[in-house]
Amino acid sequence: MDTKRKVQFLRFSQLGDERGRLVVVEGGKDIPFDIARVFYIYGTTPNTVRGEHANRESEFVLINVSGESKVKVDYGDSTEIFELVEPHTGLYIPKMVWKDMYDFSSDSVLLVLSNIKYDPNEYIKDYEEFLRCVKA
Repeated sequence: MDTKRKVQFLRFSQLGDERGRLVVVEGGKDIPFDIARVFYIYGTTPNTVRGEHANRESEFVLINVSGESKVKVDYGDSTEIFELVEPHTGLYIPKMVWKDMYDFSSDSVLLVLSNIKYDPNEYIKDYEEFLRCVKA
């Protein structure tokens, strides 16, 4: 990946047999960073929007392990919308990308992997501040 990484889908190998599917992801191999934090979002209502921020240092991989959701990403000069509909597909989001997760199905469980532990100081929650930072 180049120095200005873009949001992109990651496809994970599916293993399994008649007993069911198995997906394995390893930090530094299937995920483009070592995993320092894991969290998940579930029990959302139809109008829920999560995220609404950018991160100065955090990189993420989002995996809808159940159900579906959408992710709108904003680079400061353009936006893209991604649909997470397969549990063997992750969405890589580099640092300094504004993100909104929304349109969660009622059975959605959105698993999030991050390269750093939680630090509230590296979050940018004001969109105008985000634009100033990416244009600097």
